[in-house]
Amino acid sequence: MKVTPLHSFHIPVMGLAYTIDSPIRVAQYGLASTLSVMDDELIERMNKFYCEKFELPYQEITKKIEDFRAKRITAYLNTLDTIVKTKFESLKQDLLKSKQSVEDYIEMLPTVSDIRKQLQTYLDDKISVENFKHILDTYLIPGDIDVNIMTKVDREQFDKKEPLPAIFNDAHAALRGFHNSTLQSSVVLSAGMNPKLFSYFEEFDAFYPQPDQPLAKKIILKVSDYRSALIQGSFLAKKGLWVSEYRIESGLNCGGHAFATDGYLLGVILEEFKDKREELIATTHELMVKALTQKGKYVPEQPLPLKVTAQGGVGTAAEHQFLLDHYQVDSVGWGSPFLLVPEATSVDTATRELLANAKEEDLYLSHVSPLGIPFNNIKGTTNEEYKAARIAKNKAGSSCPRKYLALNKMHDNEGICTASRKYQTIEIAALAQRKKEMSAEEYQQQFHAITEKACLCIGLANASFIENNLQIKGEAQGVVICPGPNIAYFTKEVSLKQMVQHIYGRDNVIDATHRPHFFIKELRMYLDHFKEEKRQIKGDATAIQLKKLDKTKANLITGIDYYSALFERDQTYFTATKGAILNELAHIKIALLHA
Repeated sequence: MKVTPLHSFHIPVMGLAYTIDSPIRVAQYGLASTLSVMDDELIERMNKFYCEKFELPYQEITKKIEDFRAKRITAYLNTLDTIVKTKFESLKQDLLKSKQSVEDYIEMLPTVSDIRKQLQTYLDDKISVENFKHILDTYLIPGDIDVNIMTKVDREQFDKKEPLPAIFNDAHAALRGFHNSTLQSSVVLSAGMNPKLFSYFEEFDAFYPQPDQPLAKKIILKVSDYRSALIQGSFLAKKGLWVSEYRIESGLNCGGHAFATDGYLLGVILEEFKDKREELIATTHELMVKALTQKGKYVPEQPLPLKVTAQGGVGTAAEHQFLLDHYQVDSVGWGSPFLLVPEATSVDTATRELLANAKEEDLYLSHVSPLGIPFNNIKGTTNEEYKAARIAKNKAGSSCPRKYLALNKMHDNEGICTASRKYQTIEIAALAQRKKEMSAEEYQQQFHAITEKACLCIGLANASFIENNLQIKGEAQGVVICPGPNIAYFTKEVSLKQMVQHIYGRDNVIDATHRPHFFIKELRMYLDHFKEEKRQIKGDATAIQLKKLDKTKANLITGIDYYSALFERDQTYFTATKGAILNELAHIKIALLHA
């Protein structure tokens, strides 16, 4: 029997550490969350921490053990699975023993919910304890424990300077670690297509359909537009693999790395998915059937279930419900606001305070990521302090102990991270040789471009160590955090219950008097991005660059016109702010036309 998820929202992956143990914190309530499996060092230490905390057997997996990365990931995911199942069964027992627990649990459910109605009948003494137990056993499920793999963070591994087979690459090993775990959940693939990694899925039977049962392990693609979804989904379908969810993310209005589109706005993208959803299902199903037939595997007669979800800057119950109703998405991702919920995410106290006190001007798109992709950042992190201190001592760069982002092969065939001391020392020395050829301002700009890169491997993991009082080894890096700009309007630490009530419109945790609609926020970010792109090319623009700018501008104008018509028609969700929104759209269009 198919059981419907309890909630209409999920918690996406955030950094390396911020959702590393979110399933332990929230899954028993039916809340789905995603953790990163990039950092196997962090994972190994968290596995030890939680095994000790819950008195589970722990066996250390050192780097001397063959395939240690995959085995560490498997072990930790199995620990999460065990703890979540235990906490979930404990919750069900509490519900059977105490009607107060049932009342508290109901407060965590959507206002319109079948299971909420059924639980209420028990509180009203309209059903027996036996029937109530049947309801709990039948309809209550824990939230999914999904894992995120950044497809492009797939560093080669070497043995005495000799490259190992691709299956030992970082992303490949992470996939193997997930597959070998006891989890029945999904792997979320982000950052674009990696054909070699995508092909590796063919090695694992758990991703293929079986008769009369759901997929044991599923694939979720994080995508920025419909075309990308169709290309990647078709690539996998041709191998007999089904994408169970397309997770659409705003290009600029999300936390973490920002993958800007050519001016395609979230609303326009969601509209296209809504219009072409059945086409996407039919196309990929046909390709999958053909591939499964050729492989001699079981072929499902009907397309497998497919979800379309969205995330990026959502901050109010009205915005949440609008996405569900108008675009018919299956779930909405709420990320950055949960950084202010200690019951849900792993963040140290000082960083939570920094987030709570952040204003709009404190949040910005930076170039600190060694991947060379714009990265949402916040002013005042301890990582910035440590980085500045090293630069002042002529020791720019990180000692680079993890090397997960050691992908640049300009100076070393094995790859170096552009945030590392080794890379920055080489680049600064080369810059010094050219110093006489440039102005002081040009020199400083290029020096800053080299040294602004931050060690994300350590910085994005440290918060969890600090929160759990675990020793931080090696060179001090402080904390890096990558909130979306939406965090500016969430100004205080709140409980899990308060945040859930806020999402479902039964409470309001936003004190800010002015918060732009999340579509408008994204649009303004794209306008700034367009202006910056235009400024950077100055008078030396190539025909290709000019064509790209023209395309972006045209897409933004199309998006503005789409939004104007959308809000003009709205009679339900944003009626109180409709006039202000339409006025804002008109002003942005004028600014864009004159940019």
